[in-house]
Amino acid sequence: MKKYSLTLCPMRKSLELLGGKWKLLLLDTFRDEPTRRYGELRQAVPDISEKMLIQELKQLVETGLLHRQAYPEIPPRVEYTLTDKGRGTLPIIDAVMTFSQAYA
Repeated sequence: MKKYSLTLCPMRKSLELLGGKWKLLLLDTFRDEPTRRYGELRQAVPDISEKMLIQELKQLVETGLLHRQAYPEIPPRVEYTLTDKGRGTLPIIDAVMTFSQAYA
């Protein structure tokens, strides 16, 4: 059995970046629309709380999977765009969906 250092373990890093209930769902919403506004994301994943949505978006921006652009307008406008790294998650999301369909 392969053993990994806790800091270098690829599985731990992947779970850190993509783990949780909402990250893959949020990233998947960018499949058809490369740029989304906050309200669109709220509608796309209606069962997520506002606090959790803000937290997850912040983490996705910090990890470089999303880019956040705030416009100095009234009312404020914020757009999120999938980065190249973020686009790299789409095949992972596809694999998870395929697994889910086979498992069901």
